[in-house]
Amino acid sequence: MSMAKYFNKKGMSDSTFIYAKLCFNTSRDKGFLSFLSESSELIADYYQKKHNSDSAFYYQQTGFTAFKTLYSNESTREFQNLALAEQQRKEELEKEKETYKSKIRTNILLGSLFTLAVIIFFLYRNNRQKQKAKFKIEEAYNQLKSTQSQLVHSEKMASLGELTAGIAHEIQNPLNFVNNFSEVNKELLAEMNEDILKGNYEEVKTLAKNVTDNEEKIIFHGKRADAIVKGMLQHSRNSNGVKEPTDINALCDEYLRLAYHGLRARDKLFNATIKTDLDAAVGKVPVVPQDLGRVVLNLITNAFYVVDEKSKQHLTGYEPTVTVSTKKINNKVEIRVSDNGSGIPQKVLDKIFQPFFTTKPTGQGTGLGLSLSYDIIKAHGGELKVETKEGEGSTFIITLPA
Repeated sequence: MSMAKYFNKKGMSDSTFIYAKLCFNTSRDKGFLSFLSESSELIADYYQKKHNSDSAFYYQQTGFTAFKTLYSNESTREFQNLALAEQQRKEELEKEKETYKSKIRTNILLGSLFTLAVIIFFLYRNNRQKQKAKFKIEEAYNQLKSTQSQLVHSEKMASLGELTAGIAHEIQNPLNFVNNFSEVNKELLAEMNEDILKGNYEEVKTLAKNVTDNEEKIIFHGKRADAIVKGMLQHSRNSNGVKEPTDINALCDEYLRLAYHGLRARDKLFNATIKTDLDAAVGKVPVVPQDLGRVVLNLITNAFYVVDEKSKQHLTGYEPTVTVSTKKINNKVEIRVSDNGSGIPQKVLDKIFQPFFTTKPTGQGTGLGLSLSYDIIKAHGGELKVETKEGEGSTFIITLPA
């Protein structure tokens, strides 16, 4: 293109035309819209001087189309990037606000729970009138159950909050595919219009097939984004307790990736190796997907927490690793979540499934996660247990009837 401009300045129109034509053919084949626009302008000027108005008009139109496509794509991408950045900023602000509110609610509810427990204790010991004491104890107990229900709901919302960043990451990938293939189709359709005008119908058929193939990819990635959103909505709803055939491997893989990317989004320094060993024979198992999903998410999140804590000790050769595996054993299905953290001390091992017991610092856990997980698995007719070795790590094992 630089040679064509040089000869154009020198007034050598034939040389200008030759090099501009070479640049035009190369730019059209390679998709260089900027060079295509400039070379088209020089060729159109050449034909205008030769009084060949048809050719001059054709190259003027080609140059204008390339120029319009080039700056339209850049404007669209810039607008999309600005809109996405603003959306992410709003989501981060909203998430921080919800996290702060959740901490306040949890502390208030725990304080209320402690106060109610003290009231129940003194009423039971000191009230001489048995009937009156019974009435007050039952009333306090009902309030205690209500408070516990609110804490359970708070725990569920906290787990949903942990998924938010991971969901944003997972949705971004299919959206990028949709945008990219849409832009490619736009260019292919422009080429198709040119070939139709030229009567090159074999090339039109090829381009039409490419457009159709790209549309199928757009539909596939659109459905992928739709499935992620539906999964998030399902996780946030209250469980109706109805079991349905559920792909256990897909559920475990989905929550593993969402939990990992969620933690990575919140803490840029966090990193861990994730491994899966999913037995294809497991297939679909009748479970309540929202409930089992909360259990799997809780176990995976706990595993990431312990390996991250151990990695902060900067031990030589230590590589934080979390593994999720499934296996079909006779008429049962086994889900294992393993970590190579510090393990669980023997002195607290018997307490980990008790309500409100936690080893995390104040404000980082309600102590309800494992307790609720244990109850959910029991309600499914299954079993939740742990194998651990201090200094080496732990494995939580879910066993469900197939």
